[in-house]
Amino acid sequence: MSLKQIQSSIAQDMRAVDEVIRSALYSDVVLIKQVAEYIINSGGKRLRPALVLMSAELFGPVQPAHHQLAAVVEFIHTATLLHDDVVDESSLRRGQATANSLFGNAASVLVGDFVYSRAFQMMVRVDNMRVMEILAEATNVIAEGEVLQLLNVHDADISEQDYLQVIHFKTAKLFEAATRLGAVICQANEADEKALSLYGMHLGTAFQLIDDVLDLTGDAQAIGKNLGDDIAEGKPTLPLLYAMRHGTKQQAELIRTAIEHGGEHNIQNVIDAVQQTDALKHVRELAQQEADLACQAIAHLADGPAKQRLIDLAEFSVERDF
Repeated sequence: MSLKQIQSSIAQDMRAVDEVIRSALYSDVVLIKQVAEYIINSGGKRLRPALVLMSAELFGPVQPAHHQLAAVVEFIHTATLLHDDVVDESSLRRGQATANSLFGNAASVLVGDFVYSRAFQMMVRVDNMRVMEILAEATNVIAEGEVLQLLNVHDADISEQDYLQVIHFKTAKLFEAATRLGAVICQANEADEKALSLYGMHLGTAFQLIDDVLDLTGDAQAIGKNLGDDIAEGKPTLPLLYAMRHGTKQQAELIRTAIEHGGEHNIQNVIDAVQQTDALKHVRELAQQEADLACQAIAHLADGPAKQRLIDLAEFSVERDF
């Protein structure tokens, strides 16, 4: 099932979220308006705000507070992307030039700060201390994950657990917050809130694992970024780590050199070396395990269309090609 089909039930609510986003990003400062409009029009899956709405559907009708919080989650994600692209010196995202490549690093960092601060303004207006606790913790953990990833760049000796910790902090934490928020606003009980939290964490982990596979196997136009970006940036992703430790001596040396030095000159050879091992199969299997754990986390909830959509999304997270 396609992502569009999965999200069809919340199409009207997603339009309401888009309206909240456009309204909240308004500023009299011209540069903020320019960068914000560029971000809004650059597409993206809008998956994290959709998770707020989809988790809410399990417990009752979607409320205006859900629209606000869906926009908050998207703002936090957007701010991290603006900062990420500066740190990574990225030039392409979602198939378009990154904001920093068009407007400069300073503008991207500062507008990212604006988007972050606007998210916190909106969060406070919901007037729910539990919501503020969840989002404050999430943003702090995400920041830790960003720093951990920075420390791991060019380090070919990190463990699989070190790598997974970065995923849990940097990517899965916002998925977890999104699904938890949908439950909290509907006043779900503690067990159900925990279940949605686990669902989001495992779903986010599966998504990132497949992202790492697609960086080596995907179509650049479909995934919206240059193939082998992680190799060029010297990021020790799990497919690279596994291939280095289970491939031939020559393959291991090639991949280690790529991680330690980065650069674009040897990307295809590294991709070929990874594909000659079981690394991609191994990582896909791990992603499937995470998707299965996500579904298990919500197994106790009443069957129905809302629950089935979350199950379909978990399956999509592993089967997707973008």
